[in-house]
Amino acid sequence: MANFKIHERMPTVDEHQILWESVGWGNIHTETSSQSLAHSLYGVVATVDGEPVGMGRIVGDNYMYYYIQDVAIHPTYQGTGLGKEIMERLLAYIKQRRNGGVAFVGLFSAEGKDGFYEKLGFQNHAPHMTGMFTVFEG
Repeated sequence: MANFKIHERMPTVDEHQILWESVGWGNIHTETSSQSLAHSLYGVVATVDGEPVGMGRIVGDNYMYYYIQDVAIHPTYQGTGLGKEIMERLLAYIKQRRNGGVAFVGLFSAEGKDGFYEKLGFQNHAPHMTGMFTVFEG
């Protein structure tokens, strides 16, 4: 297994682009991602020999609502426990800030990755609650 180094910081625009594209999420508009990263609450980047191999970040109001975003592990390093390590760091950040109140934590799972997130306590709340979204592109 590779020797990962975990950095508690936002990915750079270049790191974000490399990992985004490595997992097949398409091309990213770096001017938009730059602003999105700058307005995030917390981030984690994993590197091997200085190269980005994993990331994750949190957006939200930093009090009650948190959204885990951009958890991406380079395909070469998937299945090594790196994703779990990144998620544990993200969840620890949220748990430290909730001050005893309720915290709603959401995320979208890539197809076939539901089981990974279920092991970390996430669950599908259908039919009583559903997740819905729209995407504006272009």
